[in-house]
Amino acid sequence: MEMQPGQMAYDRAITVFSPDGRLFQVEYAREAVRRGATTAGVVYTDGVVLIADRRIPNPKLAEAASLEKIHQIDENIACATAGLVADARVLVDYARLSAQINRITYSEPMSVELLVRKICDYKQQYTQFGGVRPFGTALLVGGYDDSGIRLFETEPSGSLTSFKAASTGGNKGPVMELFEQKYRPGIDRDSAILLALEGLRASLDEGGSLAQVEVVTMDQGEGITRLAADEIQKFVARLPAASGTGRAGRS
Repeated sequence: MEMQPGQMAYDRAITVFSPDGRLFQVEYAREAVRRGATTAGVVYTDGVVLIADRRIPNPKLAEAASLEKIHQIDENIACATAGLVADARVLVDYARLSAQINRITYSEPMSVELLVRKICDYKQQYTQFGGVRPFGTALLVGGYDDSGIRLFETEPSGSLTSFKAASTGGNKGPVMELFEQKYRPGIDRDSAILLALEGLRASLDEGGSLAQVEVVTMDQGEGITRLAADEIQKFVARLPAASGTGRAGRS
């Protein structure tokens, strides 16, 4: 992102617009998301799958289970995070609290869209008041409720978009291109997992692998399932041969 010399002062405070109507601190927060690991989500007939590239800084010493990229929010909702890990933890805690307050108040689970809107309202507050900074995290929120299967992307600006298949984080371009080519409504659970894995593989740099991938499914009526590592690798073995090398990703 390039700025002219006269624009430099406009990135000092979150409440100041540049002459061309930009909030540079929000754009910097989006850049933090682009530097994060890649995540993806795919809706299928009875549920939604979330997948995340769990990059381990020191694979020989770090405990892989401690680096969680996909978080359960309620019995019917989970989210995959991309960007600043600490910011993501704050948003996940806020989402969990909101979901539990809704259960206690109304004796029913929170709808996916209502929860996402609350998260985005919270994010947006941090783009409008002085003395704070935006959350450098994007969330892919998936789940089910009475309205059906839902998948949303939330941005640091507080905007939200509903998708049938989506990706966020570093190098999401190749993932979205593959989803646009191959996604078909009405696919089953296994096909959705394979499509998500194939999409994530397209985002990897040359020599990258799917050895440290996290996969979570949410099936309507059955709840949330976190796939074991050996089960994920069985799906990886079923992937079609790659048509070419992936593009360079970001750490």
